[in-house]
Amino acid sequence: MMQWVKLKKLCVKYFSEMRWYTLLLALLFYSATSWLLLYLADEKALLDASDYFYWIIVTGSTVGYGDMSPATPAGKLIVALYVIPLGLSIFALIIGRIASWVSDQWKRGARGLKPLNVSNHILIIGWNDNRTDQLLKLLIKEKRDTPENPDIVLCVKADIENPRPSEIEFVRVSSFNKDDDMDRACIETASTILIDNPYDDITMTTALYCSKRNPGAHKVAYFEDESLVALLQQHCPEVECTPSVAVEMLAKSAFDPGSSLLHHDLLDVEEGQAQFSVNLPSTINELNVEKLFFGLKKQYNATFIGYAAADQVNEILVNPDFTNVVKPGDKVFYIAEHRINNVDWNSLHA
Repeated sequence: MMQWVKLKKLCVKYFSEMRWYTLLLALLFYSATSWLLLYLADEKALLDASDYFYWIIVTGSTVGYGDMSPATPAGKLIVALYVIPLGLSIFALIIGRIASWVSDQWKRGARGLKPLNVSNHILIIGWNDNRTDQLLKLLIKEKRDTPENPDIVLCVKADIENPRPSEIEFVRVSSFNKDDDMDRACIETASTILIDNPYDDITMTTALYCSKRNPGAHKVAYFEDESLVALLQQHCPEVECTPSVAVEMLAKSAFDPGSSLLHHDLLDVEEGQAQFSVNLPSTINELNVEKLFFGLKKQYNATFIGYAAADQVNEILVNPDFTNVVKPGDKVFYIAEHRINNVDWNSLHA
């Protein structure tokens, strides 16, 4: 009895650690020996190559359609005592291994351990609990209203799983400055990089790293300490730095009640009237602010609020004079209920 228990444990250990090539060899051995035994039993109806392949799969997996079966007494014994028991064991191992592999791949993806293959995506670097979750919620809502519909990738160091597995891609890394880790997030092909970490020093070093790896991407960094904004822009002027505005909103609301609610509505795409932007196409002639203001309001019920020159993206001219001219490539900022796609710019010249 002890020998049988030891043999059982050995078989379980061996088969549980079987590699794919071992399973393939076992399947080939099973198929070849079954064919040989049937040949010796004179089961000629089952030995044709195409018929045998179909029959061994159906019989070994115990599906058993019954359209083909052994006719001789020896053949029936071989099937009952060898083909079905051994086939059931081998197919169970294969199906179990496939299920285990699929489950492992899903878990690796949920834990952010798989490399991605995306481009022109929005890459979010950092995790700030509820704030990052709210950011993801807003980005998902925004991307549905854009024709590009870019992928959203969250890259974190925190020990978490994908917070929105059906809506975003997810990568977990050991460092935001390590090439091998950040390559899994496809940092070099991202069109937009948002950096928001709990600590400003990590945000600073990550922004410097991103500027080196992907200088052409639109990069935005959030800082709690506004004094670091000037320091970063000395080295990376193309990075759009966003300091905390909570104190400013409190002060503004003290003298202009409702200001904080207004700013919240303009930033939250789910509240109705929100702020958007669009670039004046290079194929369109320049427009003065007066035509933009009245054209957007009349045709799209949108309110023009300012613009930024193409060569000065970090300097926005808010509430400009009607005589100011917006040139091709400049970015136009407006307030509207929804993002306006496919603006008919030529009609604004009228």
